[in-house]
Amino acid sequence: MTDTERPLRVLHCPVNTAGVPWANVQALRRRGVDAKLVVFNRYKLHPEADESLERRGGLLRRQATQWRAFMRLAPQTDVFHFYFGLTLVPRSLQFPLLRMLGKKSVMHYLGSDIRGKSPAQLAYGKKAGAEIVGSFDAIRWVPEAEFIPPGIDVARIAPSPPSDRERPVILHAPSSRRRKGTADVIAACEGLDADLLLVEGLQHDDAFERYREADI
Repeated sequence: MTDTERPLRVLHCPVNTAGVPWANVQALRRRGVDAKLVVFNRYKLHPEADESLERRGGLLRRQATQWRAFMRLAPQTDVFHFYFGLTLVPRSLQFPLLRMLGKKSVMHYLGSDIRGKSPAQLAYGKKAGAEIVGSFDAIRWVPEAEFIPPGIDVARIAPSPPSDRERPVILHAPSSRRRKGTADVIAACEGLDADLLLVEGLQHDDAFERYREADI
């Protein structure tokens, strides 16, 4: 098969933060793209990935694992789609190497990787072929980025009918209580005629089952 006949090969890496990379891979596959997700290590909440590098040990050992992966994956890849400010090899080398190899690249920001950071701290992203943010709110930190909202596979979500209970149930599912302002949510709900349901530490599918119990 010639290069013009085969599908585009897109590697998403090296994390599956909030399940966004995996959702993007699945959507691309449905469109005929040869997409896959390779992660440093599987996350507890979102373990989905085609391959985990099982990165362990100190800095030198981790770097050796990452370099081996890059050298193996580069010949198989047309586009490298990075997430959360992370790359397979050090950022100072990653983008020059990709340009030298004739590979396209994307840096996809997901929130706390850019929130509150200065232009100088985020200058590395301009070396990628394109930058993406997942919310309009994040544009303030990377004005040149394209906005692409997180993908949702609505076909996998079965709707739940409204409940007839008198006190509504408000659900809050923080991945990090500190970052998601859980203390403020709890304080706000204490003054409401409602019950607060906290969902934490569950894998995505299990958490979704709990979401069906909530009104808000």
